[in-house]
Amino acid sequence: MFQEERLNAIVDYLNNNKRIDIKDICRLFEVSRDTARRDLIRMEELGLIIRTHGGGVLPKRAKEVHQYKDRLIRESDEKRDIGRHAASLVNGGDFIMMDTSTTVQFAAEDLTADPLVAVTNSIDIADVLSKKESIRTFLLGGELNPKHRFLFGQTTIDELANYTVDKLFLGACGMTEHGLSYPDVEDGVVKREMIKRAKQVIVLADHTKFGEQMFYKICGLESIDLLITDRMPERGLMEKLAEHQVELLVVTEEDNDD
Repeated sequence: MFQEERLNAIVDYLNNNKRIDIKDICRLFEVSRDTARRDLIRMEELGLIIRTHGGGVLPKRAKEVHQYKDRLIRESDEKRDIGRHAASLVNGGDFIMMDTSTTVQFAAEDLTADPLVAVTNSIDIADVLSKKESIRTFLLGGELNPKHRFLFGQTTIDELANYTVDKLFLGACGMTEHGLSYPDVEDGVVKREMIKRAKQVIVLADHTKFGEQMFYKICGLESIDLLITDRMPERGLMEKLAEHQVELLVVTEEDNDD
């Protein structure tokens, strides 16, 4: 394989996995460490990557967050599996809260606990829950964001002050060693208030969210009780999760075969 072909293949890998290291290049393309190192140097010269210690990552680009309904169509099987596992943690008699997130919506679709009380600021999740006779649903008031289909504003914050729930199911746009972040301040402020109202905070995040830093930070990792994901995070994030005693549940292919 010529270097140009290999560089294109490395970019494809990065688009799916966010980062690559020298040993990955050696394994995937059966080249020496020196060749892998030269590839990374060349890619940095071309502006294709930012080199890190022992590897490289894609340059940060402006974060594009598609409309909610478009995201729902695009979502992966991994996110559906994460949602299914989250739903299995809900017990009859629980009081739960669900933020506006496509992965959380997948959890809502799979809820079978009976009876159940749910609070949400998502008009789509409220619609899903309304079809389940065993669930009493409370839809928070406020101003509607028509693109991302959540309710926000002071009315939403004021109403949240009336609730205390057993579990909060929270989607994630970005997760780093510093915590959770989101592109929309209005949405982030509501999520921050939701965290205050829950006895257990459960984050649903597939591996593509790891290492992503969005505009508005809502909390540090110390505010999270459980992370449900599809792949083990990298060492740095794993160490911080352990430091803050965040329980980790990784959905595996073996789980899906059960």
